[in-house]
Amino acid sequence: MTAQTTPTDTWLSQFIARKRNAPWPDAPWIDLLRQAAFGRFCALGFPTARNEDWRYTDVEPIAATLFEPAPVTTADADTLAPFTRGNRLVFVNGRLQRPVPTLPRGVTAGLLSGQKLKNGSELTSNAWERLAKCASFEANAFVALNTAFLGEAACIYVAREAVVEEPIHLVHITIPDSAPIVSHPRTLIVVGEFARCTFVETYLGTGDYFSNSVTEISVGAGASVDHYKIQTESVRAFHVSTLSTEIARDARYCTTSIALGGGLVRNNSGARLAEGSNATLNGLYLVEGSQHVDNQLTVDHAEPNASSHELYRGILDDTATAAFNGKIVVRKDAQKTDAKQTNQNLMLSDDAVVNAKPELQIFADDVKCTHGATVGQLDAEAAFYLRSRGIGPQEARGMLTYAFAKDVIDRVKVAPVRSMLERALFEKLA
Repeated sequence: MTAQTTPTDTWLSQFIARKRNAPWPDAPWIDLLRQAAFGRFCALGFPTARNEDWRYTDVEPIAATLFEPAPVTTADADTLAPFTRGNRLVFVNGRLQRPVPTLPRGVTAGLLSGQKLKNGSELTSNAWERLAKCASFEANAFVALNTAFLGEAACIYVAREAVVEEPIHLVHITIPDSAPIVSHPRTLIVVGEFARCTFVETYLGTGDYFSNSVTEISVGAGASVDHYKIQTESVRAFHVSTLSTEIARDARYCTTSIALGGGLVRNNSGARLAEGSNATLNGLYLVEGSQHVDNQLTVDHAEPNASSHELYRGILDDTATAAFNGKIVVRKDAQKTDAKQTNQNLMLSDDAVVNAKPELQIFADDVKCTHGATVGQLDAEAAFYLRSRGIGPQEARGMLTYAFAKDVIDRVKVAPVRSMLERALFEKLA
């Protein structure tokens, strides 16, 4: 990664202040992890366009902004995110907001500070040991920065063979002060063998801020996990997220990413598949005005007989820009791999720009892999058909666009979340 030529003095002063003002003493391993991550961030610097993975996303606005540490505050999650009621952990400016609900049977949670969260049981001894194992900070400056500023990171453990019927919501709300602020949400999810569960991550906020999140998910053998990430940040916000997942033998994992907000958005999603496992990565991004969104996906088929399917759809209007880079890696011993990747983009404006780069790296010879990307406009014949039935041009445009996006929305199994997305999509297109 090529370093951004900007000083790190501000980040260094905040790093020193964080340690000095920490509300609890750090365990030695946490302190060493933070120091190693900050050293790596200083060595890497922010990426530039000379780095191929960041060719279409300029993070100079992030590097050049002097962000203040996020202040302690509260927010009404029922008003801001009513669709998340139930099993819910709410983080405001990176800090857990009380009260904390009782978690479902078979689910244990704790904070990096060592605090348990209300269900009275201990995290397994090796749960926290997986922190920073899925999401490495060696080559990613934003992961390094997040790790250096680890605060109230949350670890959620689902016990072996546990069946959790209701989804577990993690709500991240950012409310800035008078100056732009930065928060670094961090989540570690460890799912035991043969467990069944669903997680929903929601990111929202108001004003000017930088949300730099990292989520690590470890899926045990034979387990089944559904994961949703809903991003409706302020259009004046920067949002950089990293989602890194390890999927054990014969496990199933499905994630859906919805990006409706943010001024500059970068989503890094990676999954590593063991033998016989299955991964599905779906996504929808809708950008307008001068918004920019960049989705980078890496699916690593490390062992044989695994399958993966990716479907990402984008809708662009006005002068918005987007980038999609989907990489499928099939390693030498990963025979019988079945991988499919599709990226489709709908352009509602002649001034919008999208850059799509599907990519295959195949080192095995007995595989079935396909990829493709399309960029197009609304179907003129379909629009004419609707207008011939008495539907106005704007209504016809909205209906066709809604149908294009709804294919991804319909894959969301959590009914309140799906209903919210349908309403949000309808309002944007109306």
